[in-house]
Amino acid sequence: MQHSAAHAYQQVGRQTVNPRILEANLLSKSAGQLQRIRDDWDNTRPELYAALLFNRKLWTVFLSSVTGEDSALPKPLREAIANLGIFVMKQTIAIQDKPEAAKLTVLININRELAAGLRADPA
Repeated sequence: MQHSAAHAYQQVGRQTVNPRILEANLLSKSAGQLQRIRDDWDNTRPELYAALLFNRKLWTVFLSSVTGEDSALPKPLREAIANLGIFVMKQTIAIQDKPEAAKLTVLININRELAAGLRADPA
């Protein structure tokens, strides 16, 4: 099922917008959801698991894309993104195990920094 979701994501990205911008927008969306929950923890905590699930699915697609044999990215970059993705997954599990608002900050920052990098001119 995740494979078909990843395929659909790739197809939509090719048809509607530059894939880098699409990825940046999705990362920003996830960061925004997580920040809203962190900033209003008492009122939005029930939304935590849905926001973490969205972020985890997003990173699963990234990891699948980056580690695939058809990835055009240089090996060192693929490895760096894969390592970052593994960290994100471990951090997500830690938050799910013991939810704390402050733990969301690292996921928010990673998503925002990566989104900014994707939006930068690759030239």
